[in-house]
Amino acid sequence: MKRGFWIPLKRLLTIVFVTVMVLTTAMTSPAYAQASAAAETAIAKESFVAAAVRKVGPAVVRIDTERTITRRTTDPFYDDPFFRDFFGGMPRQPREELLRGQGSGFIIDDTGNILTNAHVVNGADRVVITLKDGRSFDAVVEGVDEVTDLAVVKIDGGEENPLPVAFLGNSDQVEVGDWAIAVGNPLGLDNTVTLGIVSTLKRSSSSVGIPGKRLEFIQTDAAINPGNSGGPLLNSSGEVIGINTAIRADAMGIGFAIPINKAKEIKDRLAQGQTIAHPYIGVQIADLTPELARRNNEDINSGFYLPEVNGVLIIRVLEGTPAADAGLRRGDVILEVDGATVRTADQLQLKVENTKVGDTIQVKVQRGDRVQTIKVATAELQDEN
Repeated sequence: MKRGFWIPLKRLLTIVFVTVMVLTTAMTSPAYAQASAAAETAIAKESFVAAAVRKVGPAVVRIDTERTITRRTTDPFYDDPFFRDFFGGMPRQPREELLRGQGSGFIIDDTGNILTNAHVVNGADRVVITLKDGRSFDAVVEGVDEVTDLAVVKIDGGEENPLPVAFLGNSDQVEVGDWAIAVGNPLGLDNTVTLGIVSTLKRSSSSVGIPGKRLEFIQTDAAINPGNSGGPLLNSSGEVIGINTAIRADAMGIGFAIPINKAKEIKDRLAQGQTIAHPYIGVQIADLTPELARRNNEDINSGFYLPEVNGVLIIRVLEGTPAADAGLRRGDVILEVDGATVRTADQLQLKVENTKVGDTIQVKVQRGDRVQTIKVATAELQDEN
């Protein structure tokens, strides 16, 4: 009885021991370690968006605006000459209309300053900020710069509940192919997150369809819809690399963001209520290539001859501007600015933008067959409104 029981037990113990050894060896092998590390890495990559949003999400706000405008009432009777004469030309009564808008923004410091787009808050009579935690505040628009489409508004969060703050990254380090996370309130849907990549850098404002701006955008395929304007574009670490803006109705799956470094340059001055000075010379311009010039010159109805070169064609010189005072003319082709070649209107615009108001620039132009250098002193661009 004892021998019959003991032999199976020894075999069982031997089998268990060998199995444990095999499993232990497998778990400590390099292959197993690599597989475990790969699994952990995969899990980490799958959750980087959630980590980024947890880091910045509380600082993203919804911006509701109200603006009252006055319209003249329209009456079909008074539009008819007979009735207008019959009733003695009674004046139309003005009618007030309340316009509401919505956008996004994000808190950039613990004093309550919020960065957003200028077009979100410009001209608003009332601005209301709603945080992710449900708190709501009336805000004051401290500064607006339409040229860069940036604005700073301020709320008083009080000392009892500190305000969440978004961490500002470095947009100069962004590369094509980097992850891009858009956070905002599109179409009134609060705290919406979309994911994509950076598809292009330094996309000019004219190519985006807003030539009046002086910006080079970050282009992304992260979905950006109405209401996203002013919200942050994040990198994979949860740092703000841009401000979502410049939505085009015909842009299928394409969004644009102002680089955060551009906002860093002026945000403090906007928060202090300062006006941002932008230099200009006062010309309307277009790209010129030898092919375009040749086509113009072959047209018998063309008003003037164009030099067949690469450069920036002056279409119009505005009266009373630095360009007019310096003697620039319609039909001149700008070839260089301060010794640097310019081939496109965007390049010229950025060259001027990077100077200071009052600086004198050396503009090399070709007028017909003659090349000359003209000195132009920049002036401050004034609000056309």
